[in-house]
Amino acid sequence: MAEGDGVANQGIRIRLDDTASTSDIGALRKWLEREKPLDERVRAGDLRIQERPRTDESGAPMGLGMDIVVLIVGAGAGAIATELLDQVKRAVSAWRANRRDVEDGDPPEGRVESVHLDDR
Repeated sequence: MAEGDGVANQGIRIRLDDTASTSDIGALRKWLEREKPLDERVRAGDLRIQERPRTDESGAPMGLGMDIVVLIVGAGAGAIATELLDQVKRAVSAWRANRRDVEDGDPPEGRVESVHLDDR
C-alpha cells in the first residue's frame, strides 16, 4: 500500500513509566478517546488509538509493558502531526492531574513522542 491508502506510518507513542498499572493504561486510553479534538479525528477516520506491546527501538518486544499509540491515518499525516502532538501532551497532562485527584499516590510519569510505525 502506498502512503495515503490508509496506511498509518506516523503516530504518537505514549509510554508510561514502570509504576503504571494495567488500569492506568486503560484509563489513559479511555481519557484520550474522550478528548474532544481526538474524538473528532477518530470519528472522521484520521486517527486510531490503540494499545500495543512495548518494544525497543529495533521493534523487539520489551516484557509485558504496553504503550498507547495514536496512529495518524492517511496522506494528511504531516499536516496534523505537530498539532496532534501538542493535543496529546495536554491530554496526558490533564489525565495525570485527574488521576492525582481521584486516586492515592502519584500518577505514573509519561513520555509522549512522535514515532514512525507500520500498522500491519
